[in-house]
Amino acid sequence: MARFGRLVTAMVTPFNERLEIDYGKTEHLIDHLLATGSEGIVISGTTGESPTLSRAEKLDLFKHVVAYAKGKCHIIAGTGSNDTASSVEFTQAVQSIGVDAVMVVAPYYSRPSQEGLYGHFKSLAEASELPVMLYNVPGRSAVNMTAETTLRLAQLPNVVCIKEASGNLSQMAKIIEHAPEGFELYSGDDSLTLPTLAIGGVGIVSVASHIIGSQMAEMIHAFLLGDHTTAASLHRKLIPVFDGLFAYPSPGPTKVALEKLGVKVGGVRLPLVELNEQEKAFVHSLLV
Repeated sequence: MARFGRLVTAMVTPFNERLEIDYGKTEHLIDHLLATGSEGIVISGTTGESPTLSRAEKLDLFKHVVAYAKGKCHIIAGTGSNDTASSVEFTQAVQSIGVDAVMVVAPYYSRPSQEGLYGHFKSLAEASELPVMLYNVPGRSAVNMTAETTLRLAQLPNVVCIKEASGNLSQMAKIIEHAPEGFELYSGDDSLTLPTLAIGGVGIVSVASHIIGSQMAEMIHAFLLGDHTTAASLHRKLIPVFDGLFAYPSPGPTKVALEKLGVKVGGVRLPLVELNEQEKAFVHSLLV
């Protein structure tokens, strides 16, 4: 199982000094992620500052990443927004680029009903032949997609998995228990990686893997081997990093940590702002 691997990174978007996408830095970042255990990458998700990337920028980024990393890892393109029609059009435009799947976020701000959520995701799934990863993140979208709605969508042939970031293990367990064969659940919260595996999830779509990918891969491997004591010990040790990377608006802390590790990814675009010196010192302390 684990169609896209156990450890998938929701990748930051590297920028140059003018806050333009830096493709050289992007290649270096991908190399770093693959060397530290990532088996898949999500491009232009929220962690990739997707709301600040133009349509043209996203398409160019997808094309470059496919040209550089196709065959090295699974490549998932973030194509969702809170406008169904434009999301359908964009997903169709991405289809011929060569990505392995698309990730579609629940419509943010609009707060649709469960029927509206179902219609939104169904429209995107039916508009493309690509595998679809649903993304439920009520902390950002202001609406929770229930287990019942997820399970309805899981009946669609190309809806193959969900990044579940509700933080609700009961909801996640219900999806896992009743999903059709082949439908997979990934945690969308680093701090729930091990609990999600314990209830039958397949892995994590991670932010912390930018910084502690090797340790996360080791933890997942230990769990899969049945060494739950080692997995639990690693999980407890990683909690400060899991939490610390979200102490300030993401992906600011992750970009600061990567820079400290020598992986140059540049700054963040407004409305996000650079961390101040005190905030940077806190992030640096996580790496000790």
